[in-house]
Amino acid sequence: MRIKYIGVAVSAVTLFVAIRVAISLDPGAISTPALHTSVLLLRVFLVILIARYLLLLWLGYLHHIESGGTPEADNAKLAPVTIIVPVFNEEQVILSALQSLLALDYPEFHILVVDDGSTDRTLELASTLAGDYGRVSLRVVTKSNGGKAAALNTGLALAKTPYVLCMDGDSRLHPATLRHAMTHFDDPRVAAVAGNVKVVNRNNIWTRLQALEYIEGLNLARRAQGFLRIVNIIPGPIGVFRRDVLMNVGGYDSDTFAEDADLTLKLVTAGWHVVYEERAIAWTESPEIFVDLIRQRYRWTRGILQALRKRASILSSPRGQVVTWIAVASMFFEAVLWPTVNILGGLMFTVAALSAGVTSGIFYWWMLLTMLDVAAALYTIVTEEEDLALVPYAVVYRFLFITMIDVAKLFATIEEAANVNMTWGKLARAGRI
Repeated sequence: MRIKYIGVAVSAVTLFVAIRVAISLDPGAISTPALHTSVLLLRVFLVILIARYLLLLWLGYLHHIESGGTPEADNAKLAPVTIIVPVFNEEQVILSALQSLLALDYPEFHILVVDDGSTDRTLELASTLAGDYGRVSLRVVTKSNGGKAAALNTGLALAKTPYVLCMDGDSRLHPATLRHAMTHFDDPRVAAVAGNVKVVNRNNIWTRLQALEYIEGLNLARRAQGFLRIVNIIPGPIGVFRRDVLMNVGGYDSDTFAEDADLTLKLVTAGWHVVYEERAIAWTESPEIFVDLIRQRYRWTRGILQALRKRASILSSPRGQVVTWIAVASMFFEAVLWPTVNILGGLMFTVAALSAGVTSGIFYWWMLLTMLDVAAALYTIVTEEEDLALVPYAVVYRFLFITMIDVAKLFATIEEAANVNMTWGKLARAGRI
């Protein structure tokens, strides 16, 4: 609890630093019209930055309080679930992933492994665990290679239970994940539950920075969206659904590189609620080298833009669908607008400060963003009972990590707009699960 208060105190100090940064560049003292305009835009940027930061923290806090008061359901009330595991060349991690599923604390579930034409030993290894384990079963099927969306649709067609959990083959679940997720389906308006994804392979600077990003960046935004019931991306490693709803909306489409985001928007635009459960945890293996990381984020961004392009009419005109528009617009904001604003804001501030002879402003700028990230890291890490050793990485998080990710997103946006051809690609597994 004390660290939560420290995070709040740092946030308060951050506001003071923000004001100091804002007044360090006086527009009236700058004779060049271009610089005068730049300083005014920077002040607007600072207001948006701090407002976004505080709004996410506040909504995330409300969701955390709300979620903490949700009791676990009795065994008698827990419906059977089919866990669909689409896999392609996952021999490094498939056994540990399936063994983690067999250890789930849930009265009745069925694991359905859909091998998407693997060319390694994935099918062979998965088949060694096939069989019945009391009220738990593990079945393995294979099909010709058609992509993740096609593999998931095969699993949906074969599942017999009213609920399904869709995950990635390189993930493992916390034993209580299903128990926490299934309580949300007491609300008939809820079609899906997005889970909490965490990085398991924290063995170098890139994976530790990603671990911090998942906690401070991705999960903070998803927690805020969860409080408003407008989660717009159900992560691939952990999503629980009403099977009949998925079938009614046509299942997964294969015309984007982000089938999870596309499906989530399908549900939201159909009027269903999508919620977030921070206690439904999935551990995933993140890219361990920089090139693989950039490739992953490039693909994510292009996939999100492809999903958004399919809903361009909603984005341009809400037409009474205010909640749906907010979900779609927030995805566009986080995927395109905010990375662009981050990059341009940093460049504009540096140029304005140097041109105006206020080099100390650059230091204040760095201090402001660093303190924002440290405050967010402290708060979110304590809230999720995570490793405090990740907090120091917040010092380099903004300028070393987020800037490079935003640049990759910007290039992905430009190339998607230009319709540059790309292939799916597959990250090499290190077998950390």
